[in-house]
Amino acid sequence: MRTLIRIILIFSIAFQSCSIDEETVNQISQENSEESSDDSAEEVETGSDEESSEDGSNCPENIGFLFEEANGLVSIEFEDNEFPDGWVLKNDVSGVSGTGYMQWEGNPSLGNPGTGMITFPIRISNAGTYRFTWSSSYRKGDNGTEHNDTWLRFPDADDFYGKKNDGSIVYPNDSGKQPNPNGSSKDGWFKIYRSGDNNEFKWQARTSDNDAHDIYITFENEGTYLMEVSARSDFHAIDRILMHKDDISNNDAIEQADNFSAKTVCD
Repeated sequence: MRTLIRIILIFSIAFQSCSIDEETVNQISQENSEESSDDSAEEVETGSDEESSEDGSNCPENIGFLFEEANGLVSIEFEDNEFPDGWVLKNDVSGVSGTGYMQWEGNPSLGNPGTGMITFPIRISNAGTYRFTWSSSYRKGDNGTEHNDTWLRFPDADDFYGKKNDGSIVYPNDSGKQPNPNGSSKDGWFKIYRSGDNNEFKWQARTSDNDAHDIYITFENEGTYLMEVSARSDFHAIDRILMHKDDISNNDAIEQADNFSAKTVCD
């Protein structure tokens, strides 16, 4: 009888020991699983940061910045860029903003756009049609039909045209679309002029001689697009650039023009 009791006690102790070992193994396995999950979460978070840091890839090649459209508005100090020889920064009149205005003092380029070209990359978040205008002046003489224009092009926009209130539309020469404007136009460039003999800086941008059309650009998708400006008349001066969705009135957009677009410097 005593032998039987000893055998039962031995088996009971062995069984309890095995149960404790199994419980310990299960606990260790659970802890390893939780650590593995934490590591996976850290890897996902790191991957997200890397994607965020790649936003600079939206910058065009060889251009280290872009301007950000916000709420259907793009507002830029014209001088906030790099300029080739011929463009001169001036600050000798009142009524301009920023550090002044840029004036073309090189040779006129009346028939050949591309001289003294400046590129403004613009990231569009709200796709659609925008109206373009700028604040400019003529800084030589007293005839508002001279020294009053500069070339403009949007080479990768989905559409770029001039439009009147009566619905008349013109497209740049060599764009593959017609009709084309009166006067100078070439290789997708519009001649953009201001009118009037008062040489104060004013918001106005038109094309087609003696048949003024306002300027519009269509961006069908979100993305980064190029705005190109090149010299035409000498002593034409530009202070600011403004673009706004066509459902925002021109007057309302001008009132908001002091909300300058963020300039993002790319990695």
